[in-house]
Amino acid sequence: MQPRHFPTRTEPTSLTDTVADTIRQQLIHGQLRAGQHLSEAALSQQLDISRNTLREVFRTLIKEGLLRHEPNRGVSVVTPSIADIIDIYRVRRLIECQALEKAWPLHPAHKRMRQAVEDAAAAREARDWQRVGSANMAFHAAIVALSDSERLSAMYEDIAAELRLAFGLLDDPEYLHAPYVEHNARLLQLFMDGQTSAAARELEAYLVQSERMVLAVYARQVQ
Repeated sequence: MQPRHFPTRTEPTSLTDTVADTIRQQLIHGQLRAGQHLSEAALSQQLDISRNTLREVFRTLIKEGLLRHEPNRGVSVVTPSIADIIDIYRVRRLIECQALEKAWPLHPAHKRMRQAVEDAAAAREARDWQRVGSANMAFHAAIVALSDSERLSAMYEDIAAELRLAFGLLDDPEYLHAPYVEHNARLLQLFMDGQTSAAARELEAYLVQSERMVLAVYARQVQ
């Protein structure tokens, strides 16, 4: 996967930015899958934009490494490699553990963490594992938000999109997501109790476990 640039993202400043963010969110929420071909005609109609605007969006997301263009085949969603997964988890440990350890337990982002835990629990009751996965993504995005860094949050958004693509290649979303509902609740409780160092250590172990789980299943399915 080509090197990417991670600009600061505030509010979208153009139609291209807005649409790129829409597609990015579709990736994060599992609505687009790795390897999926993106029809220029269908997508421009769905998003109610011109093909020229859509091509600008594609160029942005290709630069970020989320889409790829192949001559005579058009644009498709990337398929992360095992090396990509290892690198994603390395970056997650660096960003998330530091953010959790250094943050004030009453930082406003703790409300987002709590909401994500509640959403995951409700989705688990409904056995809606895709929604559990989206709540898990929201929980970790809130951890990154504890850093008060727009650059890190922008970087994490791209990482989360890639990670969700990898998750989408696995056949058993319950196996993948169910264990982390309680893990997230425990991390939140440690954080709110002011045990930020303990929470960071537990998060690091959690991410190592998650990486091993994903790689073990991924290696059997992706050639």
